[in-house]
Amino acid sequence: MRLTTSYHHLIVILCCLVSVRHAQFTNQWAVDIAGGLEEADRTAQELGCINEGVILENTYLLSCHHVRKRSVSGHDQVHQEISSHHKVTFAEQQVVKSRQKRQLWRIPQQPQMQQVQDFEDLSHFNDQRWPQMWYLNRGHRLDMNVQEAWKMGATGKGISVTILDDGIERSHPDLKDNYDPLASFDVNQNDNDPTPRYDLIDSNRHGTRCAGEVAATANNSNCAVGIAYKAGIGGVRMLDGDVTDAVEARSLGLNNQHIHIYSASWGPDDDGKTVDGPGTLATRAFLQGISQGRGGKGSIFVWASGNGGRDWDNCNCDGYTNSIWTLSVSSATENGLIPWYSEACSSTLATTYSSGSSGERKVVTTDLHHTCTSTHTGTSASAPLAAGIIALILEVNPDLTWRDVQHITVRCAHNANLRANDWATNSVGRNYSHSFGYGLMDAACMVRLAKQWKSVPEQQICSVKLDKPGSIFIEGKSSKQSVITVKSCPDVSFIEHVQAHVSLEAPKRGDVQISLTSPSGTKSLLIAKRPKDYSRAGFKDWPFLTVHMWEENPVGDWTLEILNDGRIVAELKTWSISFSGTKESPQPGLPATGALPTPPEAKVGKEVDLNQAPKVPEQGAADVSQLHHAGKNIAENPAESVPIQPQIPDNYHADHCLDSTRPEWCMVCEAGFVLLNGRCVESCPSEGYYVGKESAQDSCIQCYYSCKTCHGPNDYQCTECFGDAELEEESPAHKYCHNKSLINRVFSTTRWYYVLTIGFMVNFFIIVFLVIYIIKWRRRHGLSPVTLESPASRRTSTILSNGSTRKKSWNGSVTANNNRGYSPVKSGKDTKLNVPFRDYETSSEDDELFQSVNGR
Repeated sequence: MRLTTSYHHLIVILCCLVSVRHAQFTNQWAVDIAGGLEEADRTAQELGCINEGVILENTYLLSCHHVRKRSVSGHDQVHQEISSHHKVTFAEQQVVKSRQKRQLWRIPQQPQMQQVQDFEDLSHFNDQRWPQMWYLNRGHRLDMNVQEAWKMGATGKGISVTILDDGIERSHPDLKDNYDPLASFDVNQNDNDPTPRYDLIDSNRHGTRCAGEVAATANNSNCAVGIAYKAGIGGVRMLDGDVTDAVEARSLGLNNQHIHIYSASWGPDDDGKTVDGPGTLATRAFLQGISQGRGGKGSIFVWASGNGGRDWDNCNCDGYTNSIWTLSVSSATENGLIPWYSEACSSTLATTYSSGSSGERKVVTTDLHHTCTSTHTGTSASAPLAAGIIALILEVNPDLTWRDVQHITVRCAHNANLRANDWATNSVGRNYSHSFGYGLMDAACMVRLAKQWKSVPEQQICSVKLDKPGSIFIEGKSSKQSVITVKSCPDVSFIEHVQAHVSLEAPKRGDVQISLTSPSGTKSLLIAKRPKDYSRAGFKDWPFLTVHMWEENPVGDWTLEILNDGRIVAELKTWSISFSGTKESPQPGLPATGALPTPPEAKVGKEVDLNQAPKVPEQGAADVSQLHHAGKNIAENPAESVPIQPQIPDNYHADHCLDSTRPEWCMVCEAGFVLLNGRCVESCPSEGYYVGKESAQDSCIQCYYSCKTCHGPNDYQCTECFGDAELEEESPAHKYCHNKSLINRVFSTTRWYYVLTIGFMVNFFIIVFLVIYIIKWRRRHGLSPVTLESPASRRTSTILSNGSTRKKSWNGSVTANNNRGYSPVKSGKDTKLNVPFRDYETSSEDDELFQSVNGR
């Protein structure tokens, strides 16, 4: 019986788990109530709820404990009562959202040898891991030029940064001196202590790691150095519990007159099939932040672009990185490659360094339990680095607005050491990539520019709709275009952000690709194919953002091209376009690029032309179907591939060259020779290249970074892998190089799942067998389940001395019942009760009734 009870409890627990997974609605409401906190408390009491505190100005969170905490459907009656209250002008029941930290599983590292030539120590810090912080101290434009910014006196002093995450360990030796309690709060527990919850697997280490990147104390002989090592650092614990719209809004709006920068390394699921963004309250928090934060100059929101690269996700489907109010930051690996987890999209503004493959170094920072780590990964690590750099420029110029910060970032970003196959140049002369935005953030350039920066004119908005609205149907395996002609945009002559609001229906949303081309010919891929997105929901007025037309003029024809790679018709119902920018030049007197003198030339062996970035054919000339995520699948025809142009050695001679655009760069070679980075060689290197066509010339074109050798530019065209990967053949034409440690982890996780499933099934059948056995055993011994009787019938029963029962019938006669199967007791010496039983034989009431029935 004990086993049966345990089995029953197990079923109940499983049912509860299933219901929790599907539950969405909470017992909390966000309400707008005028009159202040006292009025909100009084209104909550009248509604039978509790006021949990302020979310935003005049917006409060009510918890109503007379309804279920979780439900698969909304509490309509309670919602009606709340929204109809005469003091409530707005009410919204809170729904649990799926929000994920943008961290990666730890991948076992190959032993790393510190390369002395990669260490340029201008700061001479005594912190233990300072020599390992390659992304700050390599020099030669292979880092983010932070040491040069420090030499100019920028340390982040007086600037407050908060990490919106799972809390920070404020007692950490590298954080405690810079800890800012005014930039901290625990939204999950509704108190002022952001200390993370500790568990066996340190699942809440993420925020502490991000905090150390920004403001770990320098020269204290401990762990690492933060980029803004004198800035105030705080944390908002908001990811260690249910995340609702109210939780996000409270976090984004926390103390916005004191906090300068909010760093967020989380967002909707990076699973390649989710389209989600901020809710009503979070949107209001963003608007309140940019309009009122920092005394009206605007709060700075820095966001990690996402880790969904393996699932072909696109950060334009993330409403946080896809917002004009956030500065979206992507990642580059130590070698300047596109990380395997990186999401490519047109809303990414700039890039900082982070982790890459197992052979590349990761980010060094603080960790839980007062320790240090050198394995921080993902775009989670990139956003705090950007926040630290922004803290440096706010220190030297506190008057910068949130838009000034974006302008300075765009002007100083560069693509030295960044390798992508889709680098292109817009009409203003800026290089841009869907994987890296405008390139790597340069701290020294940004500090120099910030010192002389004059705030840009007030932001203006210009929106234009289709002249003749109507649906456009796109057949399977075809594409169509729709054009909006902007005849005039009186308020915007210099674009900052372009948003294409698209309403589209498709039987499989992931089959649709959308690109936008400006009047100047700048082409931007708004959404690439997402093979895992099987949703039929389409896009409903979704605002796709592109920053690739920065400072272009909006007047002219804007072409939206939709490619339907599916088999069934898709429908473009309508679309419109909006521009944010300025009427006047944002910075008169400064060129659009190369605003200030750059650092001294790089040294021999690391030389990079600081004024010349790799040029590629106009992206507008390429078919939208050729532009895929992260440089993968960029072209089926090698002739359309674009090689990267690495450094040119000093001893270069244009031997066997027939034509060149400049003395050191050959374009056409003699017969029998192929082009390799502007040189003519007899054959391509044995690793990393294949022979293809570039402008009808035989050239050495780079393989995808995971391939050692290949026969094409795509990740599925590998022929040989590096030592840390193995070749996997999905078909004769598709061969991939997959990291061994990642494969082992997947297999390990799969085995664990199978073992758990098998164990559960074995236990289940054992329990079922025991239940059946016990039931049969009881029947064989005449111990069938006891029949429950009503209290009235029990009161008319007495137990005879031989173990049988004597029951009074309703007509007063007495019958003996020898059916021991229904007897609550057994006969014999050791009489025991099978079920709880009350002996009524000694009841005086029964005796009197028995005597009256028998005439005694």
